Amino acid sequence: MAEKNRYRTKQSEQLLSYLAKNPKKHFTAADICEHFRNGGEKIGTTTVYRQLERLVNEGQVKKYQFEEGMSACFEYVGGDSDEVSCYHLKCENCGALIHLECREITLFENHITEHHGFLIDPRRTVFYGLCEKCRKVAKQQ
Repeated sequence: MAEKNRYRTKQSEQLLSYLAKNPKKHFTAADICEHFRNGGEKIGTTTVYRQLERLVNEGQVKKYQFEEGMSACFEYVGGDSDEVSCYHLKCENCGALIHLECREITLFENHITEHHGFLIDPRRTVFYGLCEKCRKVAKQQ
């Protein structure tokens, strides 16, 4: 079985290469399929899902499922899963999902745990609002 997990197909190599070239970005399986389709590459939706799950199991990719019924997002981490906090910002207008790396939010997380006895799961924590781009567009109208 371990030998089978090491077997790489052309599609799996293409997927891994695409994700590795876009670290710290989030993609749904649909985003990935669209990328390959637009580039003229043939890669099936089932293949993308299967390969993403394999990469998640190997620790190469993180999977985020924020809400019931919402598509899962995937992020290439290349086996570097030491990062604990992975808060996200979700634009309610354009749907952009932004990875939040901020020392202040880590301080907030620690405060909540120490002073309120509540341990936040940062893998499932999303702050909703408007991204900078959508705020600029709204301001111009």
